[in-house]
Amino acid sequence: MIGIILLLGLVGALIGWVTNILAIKLLFKPFEAIKIPILGISIQGLIPKRKKEIAKSIGITIEEELVSIEEVMDSFLQQQNKHQLVDFIKEKIISIVNQRLPVIVPTSLRGMINGYISTVIEEEASQVITLTMEGMIHKAATNIDLASMVEDRINNFPMEKLEEVVLKIAKNELKHIEILGGVVGFIIGLFQGIIILLL
Repeated sequence: MIGIILLLGLVGALIGWVTNILAIKLLFKPFEAIKIPILGISIQGLIPKRKKEIAKSIGITIEEELVSIEEVMDSFLQQQNKHQLVDFIKEKIISIVNQRLPVIVPTSLRGMINGYISTVIEEEASQVITLTMEGMIHKAATNIDLASMVEDRINNFPMEKLEEVVLKIAKNELKHIEILGGVVGFIIGLFQGIIILLL
Protein backbone atom coordinates (compact mmCIF):
# COMPACT_ATOMS: atom_id res chain seq x y z
CA MET A 1 0.00 0.00 0.00
CA ILE A 2 2.75 2.43 0.94
CA GLY A 3 4.61 1.47 -2.24
CA ILE A 4 1.56 2.28 -4.40
CA ILE A 5 1.03 5.62 -2.63
CA LEU A 6 4.71 6.55 -3.07
CA LEU A 7 4.62 5.46 -6.73
CA LEU A 8 1.59 7.69 -7.38
CA GLY A 9 3.37 10.49 -5.50
CA LEU A 10 6.46 10.10 -7.70
CA VAL A 11 4.33 10.00 -10.87
CA GLY A 12 2.56 13.19 -9.67
CA ALA A 13 5.92 14.83 -8.94
CA LEU A 14 7.19 13.94 -12.43
CA ILE A 15 4.03 15.29 -14.05
CA GLY A 16 4.15 18.52 -11.98
CA TRP A 17 7.86 19.05 -12.70
CA VAL A 18 7.55 18.41 -16.47
CA THR A 19 4.39 20.55 -16.67
CA ASN A 20 6.17 23.53 -15.09
CA ILE A 21 9.21 23.10 -17.34
CA LEU A 22 6.90 23.13 -20.38
CA ALA A 23 5.00 26.15 -19.03
CA ILE A 24 8.29 28.09 -18.68
CA LYS A 25 9.41 27.06 -22.19
CA LEU A 26 6.03 28.11 -23.61
CA LEU A 27 6.50 31.63 -22.29
CA PHE A 28 8.83 32.17 -25.27
CA LYS A 29 8.55 29.24 -27.68
CA PRO A 30 7.62 28.95 -30.42
CA PHE A 31 8.76 32.44 -31.40
CA GLU A 32 6.68 32.44 -34.58
CA ALA A 33 3.06 31.26 -34.72
CA ILE A 34 2.67 27.62 -35.82
CA LYS A 35 -0.67 26.80 -37.40
CA ILE A 36 -2.28 23.42 -36.74
CA PRO A 37 -4.49 22.82 -39.80
CA ILE A 38 -6.64 20.03 -38.36
CA LEU A 39 -7.60 21.99 -35.23
CA GLY A 40 -7.67 25.38 -36.97
CA ILE A 41 -5.61 27.04 -34.26
CA SER A 42 -2.13 28.55 -34.04
CA ILE A 43 0.38 28.13 -31.22
CA GLN A 44 2.88 30.79 -30.23
CA GLY A 45 4.82 31.63 -27.07
CA LEU A 46 3.01 34.00 -24.72
CA ILE A 47 5.67 36.74 -24.76
CA PRO A 48 6.26 36.72 -28.57
CA LYS A 49 2.49 36.77 -29.11
CA ARG A 50 1.99 39.73 -26.77
CA LYS A 51 5.31 41.45 -27.52
CA LYS A 52 3.76 44.61 -28.99
CA GLU A 53 1.31 44.99 -26.11
CA ILE A 54 4.08 44.37 -23.55
CA ALA A 55 6.38 46.89 -25.29
CA LYS A 56 3.66 49.55 -25.36
CA SER A 57 2.77 48.95 -21.71
CA ILE A 58 6.43 49.16 -20.61
CA GLY A 59 6.97 52.36 -22.64
CA ILE A 60 3.94 54.08 -21.11
CA THR A 61 4.86 52.89 -17.61
CA ILE A 62 8.44 54.19 -17.91
CA GLU A 63 7.28 57.59 -19.19
CA GLU A 64 4.38 58.06 -16.78
CA GLU A 65 5.52 56.27 -13.63
CA LEU A 66 9.30 55.95 -13.60
CA VAL A 67 10.99 58.73 -15.56
CA SER A 68 9.87 61.52 -17.87
CA ILE A 69 11.88 63.23 -20.60
CA GLU A 70 11.79 66.43 -18.50
CA GLU A 71 13.51 64.61 -15.63
CA VAL A 72 16.13 63.13 -17.97
CA MET A 73 16.96 66.51 -19.52
CA ASP A 74 16.84 68.34 -16.18
CA SER A 75 19.20 65.80 -14.62
CA PHE A 76 21.59 66.12 -17.57
CA LEU A 77 21.59 69.93 -17.50
CA GLN A 78 22.08 70.09 -13.72
CA GLN A 79 25.24 68.05 -14.11
CA GLN A 80 26.71 70.60 -16.53
CA ASN A 81 28.87 73.27 -14.89
CA LYS A 82 27.40 76.67 -15.80
CA HIS A 83 30.54 78.53 -14.67
CA GLN A 84 32.70 76.55 -17.08
CA LEU A 85 30.19 77.24 -19.85
CA VAL A 86 30.18 80.99 -19.06
CA ASP A 87 34.01 81.05 -19.05
CA PHE A 88 34.11 79.23 -22.38
CA ILE A 89 31.62 81.68 -23.96
CA LYS A 90 33.56 84.64 -22.53
CA GLU A 91 36.88 83.39 -23.93
CA LYS A 92 35.37 82.74 -27.36
CA ILE A 93 33.69 86.15 -27.63
CA ILE A 94 36.75 88.06 -26.39
CA SER A 95 38.93 86.11 -28.82
CA ILE A 96 36.62 86.96 -31.75
CA VAL A 97 36.40 90.65 -30.71
CA ASN A 98 40.22 90.90 -30.48
CA GLN A 99 40.59 89.38 -33.95
CA ARG A 100 37.99 91.74 -35.47
CA LEU A 101 39.14 94.97 -33.81
CA PRO A 102 41.35 97.04 -36.10
CA VAL A 103 45.04 97.04 -35.29
CA ILE A 104 44.98 100.80 -34.73
CA VAL A 105 42.78 100.42 -31.61
CA PRO A 106 45.03 101.15 -28.60
CA THR A 107 45.82 98.36 -26.16
CA SER A 108 44.24 100.25 -23.26
CA LEU A 109 40.97 100.60 -25.18
CA ARG A 110 41.11 96.92 -26.09
CA GLY A 111 41.50 96.12 -22.39
CA MET A 112 38.47 98.29 -21.54
CA ILE A 113 36.36 96.64 -24.25
CA ASN A 114 37.42 93.17 -23.12
CA GLY A 115 36.68 94.07 -19.49
CA TYR A 116 33.23 95.42 -20.40
CA ILE A 117 32.44 92.30 -22.48
CA SER A 118 33.67 90.07 -19.68
CA THR A 119 31.47 91.87 -17.10
CA VAL A 120 28.37 91.75 -19.32
CA ILE A 121 28.85 88.05 -20.06
CA GLU A 122 29.36 87.21 -16.37
CA GLU A 123 26.21 89.15 -15.44
CA GLU A 124 23.94 88.01 -18.27
CA ALA A 125 25.24 84.68 -19.57
CA SER A 126 24.20 82.57 -16.58
CA GLN A 127 20.61 83.78 -16.84
CA VAL A 128 20.57 83.32 -20.63
CA ILE A 129 21.97 79.78 -20.24
CA THR A 130 19.30 78.95 -17.63
CA LEU A 131 16.50 80.27 -19.87
CA THR A 132 17.94 78.44 -22.87
CA MET A 133 18.17 75.20 -20.90
CA GLU A 134 14.58 75.56 -19.69
CA GLY A 135 13.50 76.16 -23.28
CA MET A 136 15.42 73.08 -24.38
CA ILE A 137 13.77 70.98 -21.67
CA HIS A 138 10.31 72.22 -22.67
CA LYS A 139 11.01 71.66 -26.38
CA ALA A 140 12.46 68.20 -25.73
CA ALA A 141 9.49 67.26 -23.54
CA THR A 142 7.11 68.40 -26.28
CA ASN A 143 8.91 66.78 -29.23
CA ILE A 144 10.41 63.61 -27.75
CA ASP A 145 8.05 60.70 -27.16
CA LEU A 146 9.92 58.57 -24.60
CA ALA A 147 7.17 55.93 -24.48
CA SER A 148 7.38 55.37 -28.26
CA MET A 149 11.19 55.23 -28.15
CA VAL A 150 11.12 52.52 -25.46
CA GLU A 151 8.33 50.67 -27.29
CA ASP A 152 10.30 50.67 -30.58
CA ARG A 153 13.47 49.46 -28.87
CA ILE A 154 11.65 46.55 -27.22
CA ASN A 155 9.83 45.63 -30.45
CA ASN A 156 13.15 45.62 -32.35
CA PHE A 157 14.91 43.56 -29.66
CA PRO A 158 15.49 39.99 -30.98
CA MET A 159 13.23 37.49 -29.23
CA GLU A 160 16.07 34.96 -28.84
CA LYS A 161 18.16 37.56 -27.02
CA LEU A 162 15.19 38.60 -24.86
CA GLU A 163 14.62 34.97 -23.86
CA GLU A 164 18.31 34.57 -23.03
CA VAL A 165 18.31 37.73 -20.86
CA VAL A 166 15.10 36.80 -18.99
CA LEU A 167 16.22 33.21 -18.36
CA LYS A 168 19.62 34.42 -17.18
CA ILE A 169 18.14 36.99 -14.77
CA ALA A 170 15.36 34.74 -13.43
CA LYS A 171 17.32 31.46 -13.49
CA ASN A 172 16.99 30.74 -9.75
CA GLU A 173 13.33 31.75 -9.57
CA LEU A 174 12.43 29.58 -12.58
CA LYS A 175 14.31 26.65 -11.04
CA HIS A 176 12.24 27.10 -7.86
CA ILE A 177 9.04 27.06 -9.95
CA GLU A 178 10.13 23.77 -11.55
CA ILE A 179 10.90 22.23 -8.14
CA LEU A 180 7.66 23.56 -6.67
CA GLY A 181 5.76 21.88 -9.52
CA GLY A 182 7.39 18.58 -8.56
CA VAL A 183 6.61 19.06 -4.85
CA VAL A 184 2.97 19.99 -5.49
CA GLY A 185 2.65 17.09 -7.95
CA PHE A 186 4.10 14.71 -5.36
CA ILE A 187 1.61 15.86 -2.70
CA ILE A 188 -1.33 15.56 -5.11
CA GLY A 189 -0.10 12.10 -6.13
CA LEU A 190 0.02 11.03 -2.47
CA PHE A 191 -3.54 12.26 -1.88
CA GLN A 192 -4.74 10.42 -4.99
CA GLY A 193 -3.08 7.24 -3.79
CA ILE A 194 -4.69 7.55 -0.33
CA ILE A 195 -8.12 8.28 -1.86
CA ILE A 196 -7.84 5.29 -4.25
CA LEU A 197 -6.87 2.98 -1.40
CA LEU A 198 -9.69 4.26 0.84
CA LEU A 199 -12.27 3.65 -1.90
